[in-house]
Formats: sequence, structure tokens, C-alpha cells
Amino acid sequence: MPASGVSAEAIAAGLSAVGLTVQVEEHARHTSIEAEVPDSLSAESWREVLDVVAEADRFGLIATSLSGRTLWAVVRKAVPTTGDVGGPSHQR
Repeated sequence: MPASGVSAEAIAAGLSAVGLTVQVEEHARHTSIEAEVPDSLSAESWREVLDVVAEADRFGLIATSLSGRTLWAVVRKAVPTTGDVGGPSHQR
């Protein structure tokens, strides 16, 4: 979990609370969250969205004329303890 202690689930829930449809994907070292942002999103909702994603390790916005606007955020997963770093075949 990131140093802030915020989980990807909390970020996804916050974006959903603003009314965005959220997709969450698990990866080996991080969890990614994406949401399509409608043109009609109010300035107040944008402030809420930015407050939510500010807790992520990284975030950004991709805007194109073809696919609209996609907000993304990444939350790194916890680093494994020393005994687990090499995986099952390398454990003591």
C-alpha cells in the first residue's frame, strides 16, 4: 500500500461517488484505476475528482478527439518482505 495508506479501492469508490464509471485492474506491482470523464463534469466535481486521485502514487488525464477524456491513477502494491522477494522457489 502507498505511504499515504490509501487503497485503490478507496480511490475507485471516491470516483464512483462523483458519478464516474470506474475500471480497476490488478497488476503484479500496482493497481490501476481508469474512468471516462464526461464533458459535462462540473467544476465542483472536478475538484472532488482531483482530491480523490491526489492520494494515488501517480495519476493523469488522457484527452483525445477520438476517445474523449480518460482519467487514470496508479497505486503501488506493498513491497514483499525479504523472505518473499524471490518467490516460492527462493524462500528460506
